[in-house]
Amino acid sequence: MRIINLLCMLLILPALAFAESDLVKKPSAHSVKETMDRLEAVVKEKGMDVFSRIDHRANAESVGKTMPDSQLLIFGKPEAGTRIMMHDLAVGLDLPLRVLAYSDFDGKTWVVYHNPQGLRAMFGVEECKILGNMETALDNMTNQATK
Repeated sequence: MRIINLLCMLLILPALAFAESDLVKKPSAHSVKETMDRLEAVVKEKGMDVFSRIDHRANAESVGKTMPDSQLLIFGKPEAGTRIMMHDLAVGLDLPLRVLAYSDFDGKTWVVYHNPQGLRAMFGVEECKILGNMETALDNMTNQATK
């Protein structure tokens, strides 16, 4: 049994290390709502589609729980996402793009997202040049939303 547990850990640990290594986390000078309003406006200004905005705190409250403010914006540009998915449809697991804004337990607002460059190794789409453009765009948009 110990050998099986050890083998499972050896398989899981690299995936966990990768998942954490591609996270980009930035402080925001605004509340969660204002940060997400700003990000949503920038996304739309860039001609991207907003597919959903999820309010985690409101969802928690709907089941009688309380938690700090947390919102997730799901957005993208089908033209760009499709170009990436043509290399491997499994990339659709991580597309469209997602950015989370949340308030930590000290009241500080943060923005966090996965760097699109992480998709290269995860899905074997190394030759997909659009990921660099996505990384730059995501960095610029989140900077505009958080400053």
